[in-house]
Amino acid sequence: YLVVLVGWSFIRPSHDREWRQDVAVMPRATIDGDRVRISGVRNFDYRSRDEFTVRYEEREVSLSHLTALDFFISYWMPGPVGHTFVSFIFDNAPPLNISIETRPEVHEGFDPLASLFKKYELIYVVGEERDIVGVRTNYRDEDVYVYRLRIPAENARQLFQVYLARINELADRPEFYHLLSNSCTINIVRYANVAGRAGEFDFRHLLNGWIDRYFFDTGLIDTTLPFEAKRQQSHITEAAKAAATATDFSEKIRAAVPAMQP
Repeated sequence: YLVVLVGWSFIRPSHDREWRQDVAVMPRATIDGDRVRISGVRNFDYRSRDEFTVRYEEREVSLSHLTALDFFISYWMPGPVGHTFVSFIFDNAPPLNISIETRPEVHEGFDPLASLFKKYELIYVVGEERDIVGVRTNYRDEDVYVYRLRIPAENARQLFQVYLARINELADRPEFYHLLSNSCTINIVRYANVAGRAGEFDFRHLLNGWIDRYFFDTGLIDTTLPFEAKRQQSHITEAAKAAATATDFSEKIRAAVPAMQP
């Protein structure tokens, strides 16, 4: 046991590995008052799930123009587990999408059990929705849902700043992904707590395929319709496939969701 424990303690995360191209660049943020400049923003052009034109860009946004937060759930198979990520919405710029993910090496796939044992490093993928959403709907055949969260703009700005701080921390010091303690939904809830969320732990924070039901039960999303009808309206897979490589991809996927229309 001691030998295993000592050996375990010497396994350290690293930025120096042969990464897959879609996670090869760690983003970094520079904050200057109201202005935020982010490098390493992913904006790939996909031909298939494994063939794409690599393009990382810089984006500049203003904190004062951040007005809302959208929450995405993506399912690679039906069930209580999915992948969750968010888009920060600006009134003078396209949405900025941030997805907390594993950072696989070349020829490496995802294994949930292995992720509990220092198998994968962690990355916050910052990118355009046409990339991060589109690759899931159009090339990975995942089902994606989007919800506008009912939170004040100030809370969304606070959450964004927490994300920015974590992005820079991770760029300076690598960490391991952990399915139960350092993963997508768990971290989103953790950062929301810092940004003003009030509420207790819920089992749906772990079984995140049911997180939209949790949002509905707690009033974090619109409850005008019954939950199943709300969920059906929030399904954007077909709209994303139709939008494909359109420059107004973000507008088109939201046009398919009645609750997001003006």
